[in-house]
Amino acid sequence: MTTARLHFDMVVIGFGKGGKTLAGAYAKTGKNVALIEQSSDMYGGTCINIGCVPTKALVHRADEFRASGEHDADAANAAYESAVIFRDKLTGAMRAKNREILESNATAKLIDGHARFLSDTEVEVTAGEDKLVVTADCFIINTGAVATIPPIPGARESKRVLTSTELQKLTPRPKRLGIIGGGPIGVEFAGIFSSYGTEVTLLEGAPTLFGRYDDDVAQAAREIIADQGITAHAGVRVESVTDNADSVTVNYLDSEGASKHLEVDYVMVATGRKPATEGLGLENTSIETTEHGAIAVDEHLRTTAPNIFALGDVNGGPQFTYISLDDYRVVLSQLLGDGSRSTKDRQAVAATIYMNPPLSSVGLTERDALAAGHTIKVAAKPVAAIAAMPRAKTLENPRGIMKFVIDAQTDQILGAQLLVVESMEVINLVALAMRHNITASQLRDEIYTHPSITEGLNEVLAVAQPVA
Repeated sequence: MTTARLHFDMVVIGFGKGGKTLAGAYAKTGKNVALIEQSSDMYGGTCINIGCVPTKALVHRADEFRASGEHDADAANAAYESAVIFRDKLTGAMRAKNREILESNATAKLIDGHARFLSDTEVEVTAGEDKLVVTADCFIINTGAVATIPPIPGARESKRVLTSTELQKLTPRPKRLGIIGGGPIGVEFAGIFSSYGTEVTLLEGAPTLFGRYDDDVAQAAREIIADQGITAHAGVRVESVTDNADSVTVNYLDSEGASKHLEVDYVMVATGRKPATEGLGLENTSIETTEHGAIAVDEHLRTTAPNIFALGDVNGGPQFTYISLDDYRVVLSQLLGDGSRSTKDRQAVAATIYMNPPLSSVGLTERDALAAGHTIKVAAKPVAAIAAMPRAKTLENPRGIMKFVIDAQTDQILGAQLLVVESMEVINLVALAMRHNITASQLRDEIYTHPSITEGLNEVLAVAQPVA
């Protein structure tokens, strides 16, 4: 065993979006920066390896296969395995590119190994039998979050209960799949596998699926996944999981309390992700954590140790890559700027569920706006009824609904829910308008390209009506 000591101006632990961007920016100023990553399979972070990018690549391939109208099982198996190969090639290329970008900075160094704090100013890096002690003026914790399997009896011991990380690499394609959890990850994977003919059953503990959206939007979304052959049960309580010889059984109580049994080839658990702090040695530091296990930070992402910041999912904020990128901007402002940027600056942060069509949202729902005391108008139309927006019809996907919640007194947009093709692009325009006080009337009367989904704003916003 060999031990060495090195000192850097900054040490980043974890190769995620915010940390790698900050490492590169800091190194470009001539500062000596080390980025520590414990797995070469995670160069570039969660998003490009097991999160946003590979899963959306699988969504794309699945949508293509569904659109082909092919129903032959052999063709479905071949298309699915081709999609997994495409996913692997894509992530491999992006990992290599991320390493290349980091190491193109003369003062940046990539260190392979597991990092563990010895104190607020020291980190021990272990790689096999070798150990390295690293000190720095500033540390950045950027370790992300990990998928969790809840303490359902039998689930953690099962060989057929998987997380999204494991399922996206699974071959051959299962004929029957159970999914526990009806959030974005569960819905996206349900769509992927149902597209290839897998019999998918979705079990959701909340009273209704898509319950955080307004009833009209949620109902439209539920109808879409039902039309895609996905069976969904809400209001259920999973009691246990039992492995069989070549299958697995989920035992649950339905919304009426009746005992039910679901036998499938595999089960994916999509009930949440937890901040990745295990093994970091936080007990050796003055860093405090929240009741949910995240690293506690202030509005500038500084931990309770003044020289240590936490970026991305590990700090308990919204688990989006684009939030991690904004975390980088906040910390860079502290280290190299005027220190004015903070997480309090964030307004109108949008999100998308990549079902088909995608469901994108920002701001308040109608229900939430009324509960908050706003006097509102609502503009909503089914996609198929938007005559001046033929784009959805040209894409052979005129399903869904577009809905806007507007402050009746100020004409400001309070929120939007867009269940429509290409909504993940349009929602960014709406969010930008909300952040910069562009009114609903201004969006309604703008000039947009044709045919596009954006021009739907002309027609939908024109039908805004007061809501009591």
